[in-house]
Amino acid sequence: MDARPTLLVIAHGSRDPRHAATVSALCARVRSLRPGLRVEVGYLDFNAPRVPRVLERLSAEGIGEVVALPLLLTRAFHAKSDIPSVLREATARLPLLTVRQADVLGPSSLLTGALERRLAQAGLRPGDRRSTGVVLASAGSSDPEAIAVIAEIAREWRHTAGWCAVRPAFASASLPRTADAVRELRAEGVGRVAVAPYVIAPGFLPDRIAAGAREARADVLAPVLGAAPELARLLLRRYDRSVADRARGDLAALIA
Repeated sequence: MDARPTLLVIAHGSRDPRHAATVSALCARVRSLRPGLRVEVGYLDFNAPRVPRVLERLSAEGIGEVVALPLLLTRAFHAKSDIPSVLREATARLPLLTVRQADVLGPSSLLTGALERRLAQAGLRPGDRRSTGVVLASAGSSDPEAIAVIAEIAREWRHTAGWCAVRPAFASASLPRTADAVRELRAEGVGRVAVAPYVIAPGFLPDRIAAGAREARADVLAPVLGAAPELARLLLRRYDRSVADRARGDLAALIA
């Protein structure tokens, strides 16, 4: 194993077994891209091991530094409050362990690249872009910042990729719902409508997105992002940035 900090991927967890299976597959891909880097997984709820237990085990093994990377696409409640609280409480009991929380995954061009990969797998061809409207369907949040980020991703993706239209939709907390966004595009004369779930793993809310797509008879429904190679590269990009930030901070302290 190399001497760099251990990467701890923090997932929300779900009663749906597909969730943990997807997280495991994604982490396996990360390990394949960075042999020798220790990659662990901890969950906030529903699944084991929980984050505090993973940190306790790492500390007991003599690990001194961890980068905790939220498996989240937007910076909302879990990233701003829930995860920092869990990390503070755990590390207060583990004085020999240093934990640094990395940034959330989105927004990133790697994520829109993964979305395009999934749409292509669902049957869309490059020549379909100009005649296709896309519903960017996320889990949803009550956090205005997170909602604004999704809307901005939709605007930017339309501009850079050349879709006929890209509309945000949400499975919870915010409007419009997936089915409503599909119908709005139809009403505006868009001939082909595709739904791109902006979620990582299957579960209750992704199933709600899929149900909305079927209800409104979307032409294409892409799979969730899952263990897409772009997503694995993005995890390593966030990890590397966190490590580099820590190194710059240490250097600044030495200079001061």
